[in-house]
Amino acid sequence: MRILLLGSGGREHALASKISQSRHTEKLYILPGNAGTLQTGENVSINPSDFKAISQFVLDHHIDIVVVGPEDPLVKGIYDYFNNSPNLRHIVVIGPSKAAAQLEGSKDFAKAFMKKYGIPTARYCSVTSDNLQVGISFLKNLHPPYVLKADGLAAGKGVLIIQQYDEAENELKKMLEGKFGEASKKVVIEEHLTGIELSAFVVTDGNDYKLLPEAKDYKRVGEGNTGPNTGGMGAVSPVPFATKEFMAKVEQRIIKPTIKGIHKEGLVYKGFIFFGLMNCNGDPYVIEYNVRLGDPESEVILPRLQCDFVELLLATAQNKISSFDIPFDPRSVATVMLVSGGYPGDYEKGKEIKNLDKIKDSIVFHAGTKAEDNKILTNGGRVLAISSFGNNYKEALKISNANAALIDFENKYYRKDIGFDLVL
Repeated sequence: MRILLLGSGGREHALASKISQSRHTEKLYILPGNAGTLQTGENVSINPSDFKAISQFVLDHHIDIVVVGPEDPLVKGIYDYFNNSPNLRHIVVIGPSKAAAQLEGSKDFAKAFMKKYGIPTARYCSVTSDNLQVGISFLKNLHPPYVLKADGLAAGKGVLIIQQYDEAENELKKMLEGKFGEASKKVVIEEHLTGIELSAFVVTDGNDYKLLPEAKDYKRVGEGNTGPNTGGMGAVSPVPFATKEFMAKVEQRIIKPTIKGIHKEGLVYKGFIFFGLMNCNGDPYVIEYNVRLGDPESEVILPRLQCDFVELLLATAQNKISSFDIPFDPRSVATVMLVSGGYPGDYEKGKEIKNLDKIKDSIVFHAGTKAEDNKILTNGGRVLAISSFGNNYKEALKISNANAALIDFENKYYRKDIGFDLVL
């Protein structure tokens, strides 16, 4: 089969690796891809949100399956674009419809959905400039820290966690005035949940689902979970506290009601769902939905899948997921993200990456890289994810950290304490 994968990060390199290993893959294109995806297929210089250019490429190259990595094309409706075109609707698109993608594209939509279907989540209030006083009253009745979320996509920057009430009220007004553009013209104020986070994933055809390995990622740039949030500094899978008992609660209280709600609302959904969860004293609560796989979680969960990945995609598209078996490698995988100095603030690109050829016992997933003049250069804030297997997460991390130290580029930085808050 001829397959097109949209995206350019570590998640997409991990997806490309799985797709390229399938016996069904004749040709893989990655749009736009990175230096790592060149090892799995052919990169294409087209913007993943340019649906017209994508559709022409798909027709010209006889593509059978389009796999959508990032959220932006999904929220903008790429599934609908293909499905509504007579020339394109025969092509399999892995991802939800535009309406279903609002589970990630609108925090207000997601919270209302959870409330309707009895899915445990934090108390909330949706605020616009028209009901600002209602929002302020809700804010006054909360205990700090105060959580403010831009309703729409804000490139991962639309969530504020604030300790002081006066600052929270001031930031609420700034957000509504356009601090994050159109994304924050509506703001969701949430009660702060206390606990430890983890990520759960399913693949669904809109009727049934199969659970994928869970993971725990680390968002703060500094060791000990200090400093500003990032796109993710590392991850581990499986998660020691995600016991069978806990995951049974996740399925019964969260996953099954979510799939039931999607079906009842008539939402078309053929793809992956990410459940950002908080474990509050043994009870799971939903922090957020994402309508795709996470990053860097993909770099630890995808290596553990032991099925033919293209067959999994086809089962999803053909409403056959209920009968599809997805065995997991029982070993642990840990990934450490190498980032450019200064990230998530200002950082420089174009630094040569050295010693990649010396890496042993790890999988190197490229995130922000490019190939130029027979060199691999940095091309983003998050540069490489170093993933390793081990009998437990500590063994896996030891290997990943050793290889992270070996790879060299100017102003390289990485956290050496991924998994610090877990207990074997």
